[in-house]
Amino acid sequence: MTATDPALLTAHALIDLYRRRALSPVEALQAVLERIARHNPSINAFAVMNPRALQAAGESEARWMAGRPLGPLDGVPVTVKDLLDVAGFPTRRGSRTTPATAQPHDAPAVLGLRAAGAVILGKTTTTEFGWKTPGDCPLHGITRNPWDLSRTPGGSSSGAAAAAAAAFGPLHVGTDGGGSIRIPAAWCGVVGFKPSFGRVPQWPLGAFAHVAVAGPIARDVRDAALLFGAMARHDARDPYCLPDDPRDWTAGLERGVRGLRVALVRRLGFAPPLDAAGEAALARAAAAFQAQGAHVEEADPDLPDTGMIFRRVWGVALARLVSQMRPDQRALLDPALVEAASAEAGTGAGEMLGIEALRLEAAHAMALFLQRFDLILCPATPAGPMAADAPTRDAARALLAQWAPWTCCANLTRQPAISVPVGLDEEGLPRGVQVMAALYRDDLALRGARALEEALEAPAPPALAAGAGVEA
Repeated sequence: MTATDPALLTAHALIDLYRRRALSPVEALQAVLERIARHNPSINAFAVMNPRALQAAGESEARWMAGRPLGPLDGVPVTVKDLLDVAGFPTRRGSRTTPATAQPHDAPAVLGLRAAGAVILGKTTTTEFGWKTPGDCPLHGITRNPWDLSRTPGGSSSGAAAAAAAAFGPLHVGTDGGGSIRIPAAWCGVVGFKPSFGRVPQWPLGAFAHVAVAGPIARDVRDAALLFGAMARHDARDPYCLPDDPRDWTAGLERGVRGLRVALVRRLGFAPPLDAAGEAALARAAAAFQAQGAHVEEADPDLPDTGMIFRRVWGVALARLVSQMRPDQRALLDPALVEAASAEAGTGAGEMLGIEALRLEAAHAMALFLQRFDLILCPATPAGPMAADAPTRDAARALLAQWAPWTCCANLTRQPAISVPVGLDEEGLPRGVQVMAALYRDDLALRGARALEEALEAPAPPALAAGAGVEA
């Protein structure tokens, strides 16, 4: 296919074409559906498709013809991770323990999509209850990385990131409780944004409620900001939700980073591992910031051991999840999930309050650190994607050795963090870095990510070569 294929276009490009009546939402959707039909059987990015998507695209087309688009995403194809409710569809959470009954209401973020006119393509795959990074689950099987079908796309927003990389539409909603947006985005060569806690309302809450957020995955930062604006709307169902901020989150993205202070961070209260390709990616990003006029300085935020804190928070959340299930349901769970939960099954309330106090200590230390710096630059993942078919063993060790050592801190501190692709490694696989800003400075995180994106050309959608990827 050529670069003019509507499936390869950004949301911004689609909206511009709709406005000029050079393309219709129905034509765009048909191009995306054709691409999904060709390539999703080998990738497995979808839990369920929306049979009413074509009808929604037709309604959008009528609005554009009348000059009355509903909102900033009118007619743009969007997917939703199967941890969020979409009215009329079941929310299976990647688990055989969940019922296949349709949900009566949209999750808050999905309401925002509908209000903006988005066309919901379907629901994307997730690891079981969003518990791990490798992109497989008992219910839907293995989701594969479009860059190399033998590799995982990462998780838990495995289907969302794989769909973004494969150009199954421009916009994808994921969730992130410890890196579940940013890790698969980095491994799939796309942008993944974890907003500040409270920006995007959530209901019902998932297993990792107090550290998890919903956020966008897209092929560029401008599209991620556009989707974020539609999702970040107050909803009374979420008691932690921030009031509406009427700003256009795409405004100011092009201001650059000249004069900003950027901390290059290698420690997060512990020393996360990083391979040679990750070191090279970090060096490229730091040089790009410096070339654009930012002041880059290696610095240590002097945090408590965020790896230990997150491992305990994660394990207790899993223990609570498993404890609420009947024995017959537990037998249907991923055995590795049950094993990870059992390690924290005896954690008492007093001990957990101590862990929460350490989490707050980390948030306080990060807040002080970001009075000295405008942005943090650090790796997104410790290495490239592992094999898609590899069994999960010793998950508590893998959590901080292979999965989320670089991403979990921002969940504990609740600050915004965004994964940006910075090129391909020696194996031809994408690598990304992470840009963070202070709590509620989502605008600054997006601005820094956009500057990095402009300096370091993101990889184009992968090409199919002897079963190694997806035809562009």
